[in-house]
Amino acid sequence: MENLESTQKQAPWAIIIITLAIIVAAVVWQFIDEKVEPEPVPVVEVIEEPIVEPIKVEPEPVIEEVVEVLPEVEPEPEVIEEDPLPNLNDSDSWVQEKLPSLTWRKELLKLVINEDMIRRFVVFTDNFSQGIVAYEHSPFIQPMTSFSTAEKVESENMNEEAWLWDEKSTRRFSLYVDLLRSIDTETLVQWYVEMKPLIDEAYEELGYPDDEFTDALQDAITRVLDMEIPKQPVVLTRQSVMYKYADADLEKLDDTDKLLLRLGRENLLVIKSILLEINEKLSRAVR
Repeated sequence: MENLESTQKQAPWAIIIITLAIIVAAVVWQFIDEKVEPEPVPVVEVIEEPIVEPIKVEPEPVIEEVVEVLPEVEPEPEVIEEDPLPNLNDSDSWVQEKLPSLTWRKELLKLVINEDMIRRFVVFTDNFSQGIVAYEHSPFIQPMTSFSTAEKVESENMNEEAWLWDEKSTRRFSLYVDLLRSIDTETLVQWYVEMKPLIDEAYEELGYPDDEFTDALQDAITRVLDMEIPKQPVVLTRQSVMYKYADADLEKLDDTDKLLLRLGRENLLVIKSILLEINEKLSRAVR
């Protein structure tokens, strides 16, 4: 009885639950059974893009910057314009202004004749190269002391008187040798080249339009260099006012060689040494 009651008490709830389940199932079935048309899928038009092949980009060539290396150009030396040469007739003052630059013994320049200086040099040199001493065209004043002799000696010729050469008389040329010794030979040669046009003009006046004065100058220098110095004492004779050499070989010498003898051994050795130096520098400068 108790179970029946209990069962009766639970029956309405079970019926309700079953009924609800049937209803839900019917609804679900109906829902499933309906034809549900799917919503239309929008058609998306596919535009086929053209296949673009990648452009092959060539790498730009690497251009190396070419730097032109120019050779170093040394700056041109500053050209110092020298004063134009004067006319030959007006050249004395120009020469006098330049003379002090040749020597440190400027007080000895008083030995130089300041008249027609270039012509004197050219005429005297030309004559000297030929063995002639042109005293009237000498570039220097005459020595103040005259020539002298030493003691008398016996002469081979009974009709003549003879004297020994007085070496002391050579001292009258000492100042001239000192002047030559004091000259800057490098400057002298440069100066010679500078005033060469005036020298050539003066040489042409002598009647040498096609000859080279430097040849005459070097011939004159060679005469001095080739001069032999006597080893024996020089003996002089005197039949008149003029003295002569007792040695016939000496007496036959050209006037230029006799002049060199009168300069004396020591002076001539100094002059030879200086002229040798000048001649070498002159040869390099004008050849």
